Amino acid sequence: MTDLVDDTYSTRRIQLDVGGMTCGACAARVERKLNKIDGVRASVNYATRRATVELDSHAGVADAIDAVHTAGYSATELTEQAPPVNEDASTAKALFTRLIVALALFVPLANLSVVLAVIPDLRFPGWQAVLVALAAPVVTYCAWPFYRTAVRTLRTGVATMDTLVSLGVLAATALSMYSMFSADAMSAAGQGVWSAIFSSDSIYLEVAAGVTVFVLAGRYYEARARTQAVQALSALAALRATEARVECAGGTSMLIPLAELKVGQRLIVLPGETIPSDGHVIEGTASVDLSAMTGETTPVQVSANHRSTAVGGTTCLDGRLRVEVTAVGDDTRLAEMIALVDSAQMAKARAQRVADRIAAIFVPCVIALAVSTVVGWSLTGASWEHAVSAAVAVLVIACPCALGLAMPMALVIATGRGAQLGIFLKGHSALELSGTIDVVVFDKTGTLTNGRPQVSGVYTVDNNSTELILGWAATLEQHTSHPIATAIAAAAGPQSLPAPVEVVTDVGSGVRGVIDGLRVQVGSPTWIARTAAVPAALDAQRADVERSGGTAVYVAVDDAVRGLIDIRDSAKPSARQAVDELHRMGLRTLLVTGDNAGAAQRVAAQVGIDDVTAGVLPAEKVAIIDDARRSGACVAMVGDGINDGPALASADLGIAIGGGTDVAIGAADIVLVRDDLTTVALALHLASATRRTMRTNLAWAFGYNIAALPLAAAGLLNPLIAGAAMALSSFFVVSNSLRLQNFARVDH
Repeated sequence: MTDLVDDTYSTRRIQLDVGGMTCGACAARVERKLNKIDGVRASVNYATRRATVELDSHAGVADAIDAVHTAGYSATELTEQAPPVNEDASTAKALFTRLIVALALFVPLANLSVVLAVIPDLRFPGWQAVLVALAAPVVTYCAWPFYRTAVRTLRTGVATMDTLVSLGVLAATALSMYSMFSADAMSAAGQGVWSAIFSSDSIYLEVAAGVTVFVLAGRYYEARARTQAVQALSALAALRATEARVECAGGTSMLIPLAELKVGQRLIVLPGETIPSDGHVIEGTASVDLSAMTGETTPVQVSANHRSTAVGGTTCLDGRLRVEVTAVGDDTRLAEMIALVDSAQMAKARAQRVADRIAAIFVPCVIALAVSTVVGWSLTGASWEHAVSAAVAVLVIACPCALGLAMPMALVIATGRGAQLGIFLKGHSALELSGTIDVVVFDKTGTLTNGRPQVSGVYTVDNNSTELILGWAATLEQHTSHPIATAIAAAAGPQSLPAPVEVVTDVGSGVRGVIDGLRVQVGSPTWIARTAAVPAALDAQRADVERSGGTAVYVAVDDAVRGLIDIRDSAKPSARQAVDELHRMGLRTLLVTGDNAGAAQRVAAQVGIDDVTAGVLPAEKVAIIDDARRSGACVAMVGDGINDGPALASADLGIAIGGGTDVAIGAADIVLVRDDLTTVALALHLASATRRTMRTNLAWAFGYNIAALPLAAAGLLNPLIAGAAMALSSFFVVSNSLRLQNFARVDH
């Protein structure tokens, strides 16, 4: 994980692993501290324990780390040399030990306390000492993490969730000691078991121990859930190979560390080995397991004959491959996917930022409410035990944790599950818009079709040979990744191609350049016909090709069309099912392509798309999407190529599919790495499910605190019940979010 540098604004983005945060108020405190530094913009995510920090030229990493330390927390920069430590796993282990001790002592303590409160005749000499002996380890050793964090943050003038818990446990312990050892101890006893449990005056050491047990249980469950949530991202990171087998002179090979691998080197990949980095297969055929990256269980065959791309992090199941490296390090597809998940998990929706601001002031407000509760009850003439008991209930029932976890926990789990399915959500925009989509716009070539078109015919004039026409076209097309270019290059075969000069690509139309002094153009008939003369025979042939559903490509030399290449492609097997599912969701589908109307209509009929617009340039795709949006529709665009980039960016929701270009991936809001169109609907379902989960969590978190605090202040809740309710509030948010881990384990 390396720093990201933005040359335009001279900023650098780093990530910090922040330790010691226990609630949303902690994250808000750290974020405020970081943003007070000149030249720093920061976002802190409580669910991931990460801080994303943008530094300008005047701020350094040390400044950011010092600010976190000043706030009372630890921080380390995340780099390739210092990857994130799984703090949640070690935290869960430590919490589990304390929880077991607390639970083992709390059960007999609670039973004995209730019995002695209900039936005073059963009290025996020294009963108070027995209760103290059972409670002491719980309120000291087991509750120690709360005290430690509370003291550390109070030194910086900040109150957090641990402050509330610590005050509640200590106040309950002090009041219990007074009640047990005072002259009128247990004066309210004998009123029945329900009174002993629910009455706010029936406060004894079981309350202090019970609050500790419930808070520890909630923290342990939260840490376990957090560990599960990041497992998908960890699994992706674990796909990285550590070594690469590079080809040496004389046909030998040697293993080198992956960090030393360079673009252009050639790799040897043997059966069972992980492909170390992205590249082109230049020799061999093999089945490759993509399941860890895409969720697709069926192996995919890669071959030099098809100019296949080898993806780093996937496994070669059989066969021997020679691969020429095209990307290393952070430029590989695997690294990009990890970065997408990481950035999505760090993103914050507008609603979450509001929740964070509330969490930041929540704890001081609760403390003020607890003080007001004591004063209020005292003014009514109630006993001070009742007043303090109600105040303790206020302290322990408040739950800023639920506010802090409501949205990020759902997003962390959803992005992790999405990664397992080959669906990468870039951020909250995908989630916030998914439920309002009305229209889904598809590109054709490489999106609805297989993207592996083949040359089915070459037509020439002026005695030009088929080989010459293909050679001219392949010479210009060899530098582009468009599927049609790939088809032409494959048809030309292995031949010595001259080096073109002055090559210019007109995105969505074609390419032109100079070959051996000849001005050559290769592209769409409409584009070339603007500047080149078209023989009647080739124009008639073009009409026949397009009528039959093919794609015609003109080859012009010195402003005269010399040949026509007939390109044929077929619809993906998954296209019909995908479009049918979108229709079942009530969405309208539209095919917008730069290809001719005949080819577009043929594909649309095969897959069941509602409307077709053909022969459009990239700018016209944007105009079509803008028109739909102005009419009130919410538009999703699905594409994979360079010419889809502007349309993906202009749509409300951009979806890049399969082995899309970097431009398409960069412009999209959702990236689908499986070359399977059914994942479009699956991605929309996942986004909708995540959005619903977030809303439920947020409604619960706000609703719980709004309802619970007045009940506690009114003296209607025993602090023991209040502590259990607080733990259950976080439990609900985390459990509700964890349901997303089962998304799509059965078909929709």
